[in-house]
Amino acid sequence: MTTTATTTTPTRRRFGVLAADFMILGLNYADRAAFGIAGPLIIAEFGFSNAAFGWLASIFALAYSPFGFIGGWLADRFGPRNVMGWAVIAWSAFTALTAAGVGFVSLLIIRFLFGAGEGPQATVTAKLMHNWFPKRELGTALGIANAATPLGGAIATPVVVGIMHATQGNWRVPFLVFGALGVLAAVGWFAVVRDTPEQHPKVNTAELQAIRGGQAAASVEEQADAPGFWQCVGKPAVWATAIAYFGYAWILWTFVSWFPNYLVQERGIDLDELAISGAIPWVGGCIGLIVGGVATDWIVRRVGDSAAPRRWMVIVCLTATALLFALVSTLTSTFAAVLVMTVVVFLLYLTGAQYWIIVGEAVPASRYGAVSGAVQMFATSASIFAPLVTGYLADSAWGWAGVFVVAGAITIIGPVLLLFAGRR
Repeated sequence: MTTTATTTTPTRRRFGVLAADFMILGLNYADRAAFGIAGPLIIAEFGFSNAAFGWLASIFALAYSPFGFIGGWLADRFGPRNVMGWAVIAWSAFTALTAAGVGFVSLLIIRFLFGAGEGPQATVTAKLMHNWFPKRELGTALGIANAATPLGGAIATPVVVGIMHATQGNWRVPFLVFGALGVLAAVGWFAVVRDTPEQHPKVNTAELQAIRGGQAAASVEEQADAPGFWQCVGKPAVWATAIAYFGYAWILWTFVSWFPNYLVQERGIDLDELAISGAIPWVGGCIGLIVGGVATDWIVRRVGDSAAPRRWMVIVCLTATALLFALVSTLTSTFAAVLVMTVVVFLLYLTGAQYWIIVGEAVPASRYGAVSGAVQMFATSASIFAPLVTGYLADSAWGWAGVFVVAGAITIIGPVLLLFAGRR
């Protein structure tokens, strides 16, 4: 273990790691949201149908979903620092290459490879925060880290629109800009982050004790005695959480991939209005993630139970999310639709940090990366189907009303299961 000399005042290097992760996740979602924001111009240039654009949105997730599991598995073996750093370089390269798309097939291939690069970020973040933060701060840390994702979407919306305006409607330039930013971010990541506090040369003994709470890391023998992967995945708390997370991902990916197009096609707004209307719900999500993490940590400290408050946060908020999302298309004004969508994203993201912690409570640390990766792989399979189903529903007789009702019906299954099967 490498530490500085013991002092009475703990260092706070874990917050530097959190800041680095926050930056990376913000860029991750900015890159991801850019495709949906540029969607109306991409559709117009190539003459894509909604169904064709749905394929482009879904093919990203076909690689993203399994690479969530692969990223967690790799993080268990090679550490989250290297896995995330190289993932940033990979997805930034394919972000820039999006500008080279010349038609459906080329964009399909680029989006698939982009999804593979982005896949590890969520499970690697969960592993890193578990390594660096004590349980009493874990909800807050994960909430703040993941709050960067909707913030990235909120910032990306006006930035992408602004760049396209400045370049006379050239949708390719934002992808080049974001790709270059990603390479710079990777350099900063490798400079700041280490896999564990024990490996960081500027973490003193007092901070290490604050993180570990007097508990040493698991020995090799203890790790060998841990339950097997399939035994961990088979726990009711794990699979019920995975199904609830699937519903979360269905609404999230419907929103990420299609809300800008919905506002343009159904509500008739222009590009200038999209810069504001498309960004507002993301702000609600950013606040939701921070509030959700801080609130559940506070409740956990009050009641002395680390699992139940997080489970109930998911049950209550995800149920409300499903019901409100189903009602969006019935609203008569654009203002009301954007307002309700902001509430939807706020409630959705209140639950965002909880899935990872519920799983972390149910499985040993040595299995956490792989098990959380499996949960993410299952849950984010929704990101394959949701954009695709949305495209076909929007083109069908069901229209946009069917899009919102189907998403709400799928999402409400998870909290019902978690209510009964998610108890330890």
